[in-house]
Amino acid sequence: MWKEWKHVTKLDPDRGISDAEIRAVVDSGTDAVMISGTQNITGENVRNLLQRLEGYSIPKILEPSAPEVVTFEGFDYIFVPSVINSSSPGWIIGKHIEWVKMGRIEWDLVVPEAYIVLNPDSAVAKVTGAKTDLSKRDVAASSLCAERYFHFPIIYIEYSGRYGDPEIVRAAKDVLSDASLFYGGGITAREQALEMSEIADVIVVGNVLYELGVDAFLETIP
Repeated sequence: MWKEWKHVTKLDPDRGISDAEIRAVVDSGTDAVMISGTQNITGENVRNLLQRLEGYSIPKILEPSAPEVVTFEGFDYIFVPSVINSSSPGWIIGKHIEWVKMGRIEWDLVVPEAYIVLNPDSAVAKVTGAKTDLSKRDVAASSLCAERYFHFPIIYIEYSGRYGDPEIVRAAKDVLSDASLFYGGGITAREQALEMSEIADVIVVGNVLYELGVDAFLETIP
């Protein structure tokens, strides 16, 4: 069950990774593998990466960037993000309505995420038009609203490519009572992984694998 996880590894279908690196991830002790990315994500490269994960019993998550890349076959969960600090309604609910109109959905696999994107230089912030200049009070209020008013089971603080402010993350954690707090962004060292693991329920690690290699990635396992 995803609520028991502590560490998730994010794999980007648009970035190269060897079979040996995939095996290292699976054997690392990470709780799950999430297939996710912002740019150049297609149904084909999602399926190709998923096929390379077949045979491994680790939980597999798809975090789609667009309705057309969604497939239920082979995945344990579909984590569907709503960027709640986006300036465009499409990234909050519009693309989700498009997805529902496309056809049958296996709702038992769907887990909604309330994304709060905080790195203005990240691709996800630029694509979604996220309002990133948020104070601790803003982030806390957004997190509480997402949990209590909209009943999101996951609040995801996303710095995407940059290590975030632990006090901002703590501001979100302090107001939550039921939702799980996920943190992602810029974790490249054990000290950072431990620091964010003490605040967030789950840390999501990805770029370190591509940029610094397997050994650096293994250091992020709590």
